[in-house]
Amino acid sequence: MRASDTDRDRVAQILRDAAGDGRLTLAELDERLDVVYAAKTYAELQPLTRDLPATGAAAAPPPVVGADHRPVDGAPTWKTGIGVLSGFRRSGVWNAPRSFFAFAWWGGGKIDLREARFTEGETTIHAWAIMGGVEVVVPDDVAVHVRGLGIMGGFDGRASGPGEPGAPKVVVKGFAFWGGVNVKRRARKGTKDDRARKAIED
Repeated sequence: MRASDTDRDRVAQILRDAAGDGRLTLAELDERLDVVYAAKTYAELQPLTRDLPATGAAAAPPPVVGADHRPVDGAPTWKTGIGVLSGFRRSGVWNAPRSFFAFAWWGGGKIDLREARFTEGETTIHAWAIMGGVEVVVPDDVAVHVRGLGIMGGFDGRASGPGEPGAPKVVVKGFAFWGGVNVKRRARKGTKDDRARKAIED
């Protein structure tokens, strides 16, 4: 989700207050302010204040990325992921396409959609795992439909289920032979549920 001038100004004020309290050096303040005013999305703003206390109205964190479920403009960042005797990873802030092809042969891959911006109302992931594995991580607020076949392997469809009204739909289908395709639901990055899960894992 794109950030507004008001969002950037709010984060800049948090940083200035932190510098005034001695929590940031002037060099750190200048460095972070450069990032603030160059930021185009909430995902770029959020890391700048994570290590600072939130005090007062000005310190309210920016909204969570992806809270606005409307499709975004822009070309997809990636359309494929191939791991042959190797691996691939598609994660972070990226534009998810209408159709994504993933293939792992004696290798593995991970497709993380928790910070993805959906260019369409529905994204289909075609996952093929031959003596390898593909992991798909989807935000817990989107609709998920898994339909795939596993032969001497697994195609985990337990993540299938509805999402929030108006949320995108993610369809995962394909084939696993002596390998596996695993689909997991996780809280979007930066949310309270995500931080709680990380605390438990740590």
